[in-house]
Amino acid sequence: MLRILHISTRLILGGSQENTVLSCEGQARLGHEVHLAFGPIYGPEGSLLERVQRFATADGRGITTHVVGSLCREVSPIRDVLAVREVRRLIERVRPDVVHTHSSKAGIVGRLAGWQVACATARADQGTAGGAYPAVVHTIHGPPFMPVEGGAIKRLKRRVGNAVYTLAERAAAARCHAVVSVADAMTAQFLARGIGTPGLYTTVRSGIELGPYLHPGPTETRSAVRGALGLGEGAFVVATVARLAEHKGHEEILAAVEALGRKGGQVAAWRLLWVGDGWWRERLTARARAAGLAVVDVSARLAGGGGGGGAGEGDAIPADRPAVLLTGLVPPERVPALVRAADVLCHPSAREGLPRVVPQALLCGVMPVATDVDGTREACIDGVTGKLVPLGDVGALAAALAWAAEHPAERAALAAAGKRMAEEQFSAEAMVRGLEGVYGRAVEGLRGG
Repeated sequence: MLRILHISTRLILGGSQENTVLSCEGQARLGHEVHLAFGPIYGPEGSLLERVQRFATADGRGITTHVVGSLCREVSPIRDVLAVREVRRLIERVRPDVVHTHSSKAGIVGRLAGWQVACATARADQGTAGGAYPAVVHTIHGPPFMPVEGGAIKRLKRRVGNAVYTLAERAAAARCHAVVSVADAMTAQFLARGIGTPGLYTTVRSGIELGPYLHPGPTETRSAVRGALGLGEGAFVVATVARLAEHKGHEEILAAVEALGRKGGQVAAWRLLWVGDGWWRERLTARARAAGLAVVDVSARLAGGGGGGGAGEGDAIPADRPAVLLTGLVPPERVPALVRAADVLCHPSAREGLPRVVPQALLCGVMPVATDVDGTREACIDGVTGKLVPLGDVGALAAALAWAAEHPAERAALAAAGKRMAEEQFSAEAMVRGLEGVYGRAVEGLRGG
């Protein structure tokens, strides 16, 4: 059995964080001693900390948590140096067999600190069969490189930032024993930038708890959730599960619906179900109203309060125009039911590793429409399990959504094919087994000198 220390930048509600927590839980159930370190949690995105603290194995073991006070998401030279020192002290105290880092900032900080400890241990000749030197492993959940867009100054800043991250990732790749990619596309992108060598990488799909998606309870069926939201069967529901933030594609969805309406498209019955919250909430709701959509907060309905309000035109969903329904933050366990209530999942994100919400939607029998970026095409296979559109092409996004609304039988056939694929490739158990293989090779390599 191994002592494993996972390190993530923030334990907010998000795909990479859910992946990390599921890894911790699965490894603890296998008998490993699991620790999870993260930076301070703040902001409107929500947190997974309560779930981690509540978790216990059948024999009563939990996941030990550690807060790294200096670890932050933004580039901050002083705090970043302090974070490396703080994480190194944590590694020296915990003495893990494996240090497994997640997300860009924690990946760089954690790998530098882990490698420092490994080198110091080797120099002191203190390696033992128990694994005194930590094997250092990193998972690429998504690309750290930002899209180059906007005005000249913004584009220059993005190019400089991407160059800095490329150099940092090259240095970090030289200081770890294995890199896990959630998608083959991540490996290809990093190798194209000269980050590591092919033998360093292994693809392990991001795992999902299948049960809640495949087996809904009585209050989690499509009809029950649509009833709670005040949606009739005639409504065409387009769900988006993402933080209300830049690069998630909410503005593109609004532009697509607006364009269809101008061309005489039948969009009055369309309901955009936005699951999540974030810093862009006010900006996006203002954009929706400017496009002629109603904005309705349905969070109270989901909580059993019977009405929304607080975000726009009260709690009534008008029948004569499309509407945005805001759920606000919801616990992760509520997401399957909300996705199941939709006719289509729309995920026009600008940057992803492999978005977990795409296989999650397929497990619910809901077809995705998504942008063809990064590893998205490995789950949303165009014409096989969903519809892909080019990044930034609002016309193509509008056409794909209109096709889905007009072809329910074909839409259902794609979703059914995707469901079979997702069950085979995206279970949490398969992910944990894949990580066991990565850890085993890394640890055995160290023990063999």
